[in-house]
Amino acid sequence: MRRSRGTVLAACVSLALAGCGYHVAGKGNKLPTDLHTLAIPAFANGTQAYHIEQDLTSAVVREFTTRTHYHVISRDDQSADATLHGAVQYVFVFPLTFDTRTNRVATLQVQVGMKVTLTNKKGKVLYDNPNYVFREQYQESSSLSSFFQEESPALQRLSRDFARTLVSDVLESY
Repeated sequence: MRRSRGTVLAACVSLALAGCGYHVAGKGNKLPTDLHTLAIPAFANGTQAYHIEQDLTSAVVREFTTRTHYHVISRDDQSADATLHGAVQYVFVFPLTFDTRTNRVATLQVQVGMKVTLTNKKGKVLYDNPNYVFREQYQESSSLSSFFQEESPALQRLSRDFARTLVSDVLESY
């Protein structure tokens, strides 16, 4: 009798510990339940990088559309339940490796700094991160005959990574 009580007690403690608030990443949603329409206007670009804000905005819209049930609109008006504003703060491109044979840059890295704020209709901040930093490497073409600009595909990869991270962060409220 005493042994079975100990077993039952151990089982109850195990069940209680199993329910300590852990959940599968990407499945939680910490946003208000009355949020149905999300406005994502084009991000601001405070840099000289051409069209980078368009790649970033498109990637974020695509990620919210595919991963959530929210109706996403591009206009910034009062018809949306919440609005996501983003701004590209800086874009740096710098060499990582050099080709000693040609004395030219072989690998570069692009680094992008972003700030993002999600606010509801009443102006309450639902999510804010002023310090997103994303990096992507790419190879510089060494031959003029086979020249292909790799910076643009690198920025598109960076945009997709940023969008995945942002949507996860917003949904999980990290």
